[in-house]
Amino acid sequence: MIRIIFLFIVLGAGLFVGTQYTGQQGYVLISIANKTIEMSVTTLVIFVIAALAVLFFLEYLFKKLMYAGTSTFNYFSVRKMRRSRRFTNEGILKLLEGDWKQAEKKVTRWASYHDMPLLCYLVASEAALGQGDKEKCQHYLDLASQQKNSELAVQLTRAKQAIREENYQIAQSTLETLAISHPSHKVVQDLLKTTYIKQNQWKPLVELLPSLKKSKLIDDSEKSELELRAVCGQMHDIAGQQGSEGLVTYWNSLTKKMRQQSHLIQCFVKLLISRKADDKAFTVIKESTKKQHINELYELIPSLNLADRHPAIVLLEQVISKTEKNASVHSSLGQLYLRESRWQDAQKQFEAALTLRPDVSDYAYLADALENQNMTKAAGEVSRKALTLVS
Repeated sequence: MIRIIFLFIVLGAGLFVGTQYTGQQGYVLISIANKTIEMSVTTLVIFVIAALAVLFFLEYLFKKLMYAGTSTFNYFSVRKMRRSRRFTNEGILKLLEGDWKQAEKKVTRWASYHDMPLLCYLVASEAALGQGDKEKCQHYLDLASQQKNSELAVQLTRAKQAIREENYQIAQSTLETLAISHPSHKVVQDLLKTTYIKQNQWKPLVELLPSLKKSKLIDDSEKSELELRAVCGQMHDIAGQQGSEGLVTYWNSLTKKMRQQSHLIQCFVKLLISRKADDKAFTVIKESTKKQHINELYELIPSLNLADRHPAIVLLEQVISKTEKNASVHSSLGQLYLRESRWQDAQKQFEAALTLRPDVSDYAYLADALENQNMTKAAGEVSRKALTLVS
């Protein structure tokens, strides 16, 4: 537009000058080397205007050609990008359907034209793993890692794949590295929790619990449950490494609140029994049941290898005198009476337990007590009742 206005101005000026100097066209001489060009001023002006017009036209034509070339290039580029997106979408759908081969084929076919090749390579990696081709899976992860801003997505994919393949050590190493740069990332924290539990890594799990709670990945109930599980797991590790003495030392280092948890008390007692510290286990049971009735602890008493069973019998008899309706206590006391050859007392205890709830083991113990009293017929009837429970 500016050029057209300029031409009109030049033409207008020429017309004005031409009318002013009509009949006085002037004379122009141009000499170049051995050549000379002669013309009137009017001719020169017309020539200059014509040259400018041709120059502007050529500029316009050149721009049109360039625009047409760029438009054509952009058209084909956009067309390829759209096709790549379409194939990627189809590939993701095939991945969800479990058609691994087709998923890999579709997402890799036009990956180089996609506006986010990272997505294509990650999907291809998942598809390759689904086919069991770990080498190709790693190859696609390497390609994905070459893309911009790919570290988090690639490492998370790598960790998830390692967990599915039960390569928990690789997953843990990858996630712990990510946790340094992304300490509050919820997916990283949740996957770390899984790897710690799968590998019985109780100490780091306990350290992770506050972050899991803060990120609202677990509630108070689940936090308490995991904490108890982790402490019990640590006790297992210590018992295996340091024996009963190390176990007792660790137990005493726990908070009072922890040592009052029935689940942990059971875990502690069972570990003491497994380490042949039965007397210590009985002491813990006796002290713990003074404050709260824990049937699971009463049930452990018959498994204790005690030189003198009398204190254990007295303890159970005292519990029964305070609360008669406790099948676990009746059964445990009956088992101790059996070992003391007190057949009639044992019979009463097992009968009392069975009136509260049917139990195959108690039927078997009752039959044994009856047999030892030469009550064969009654023992047979009890055995048949036990068989009905089993069947």
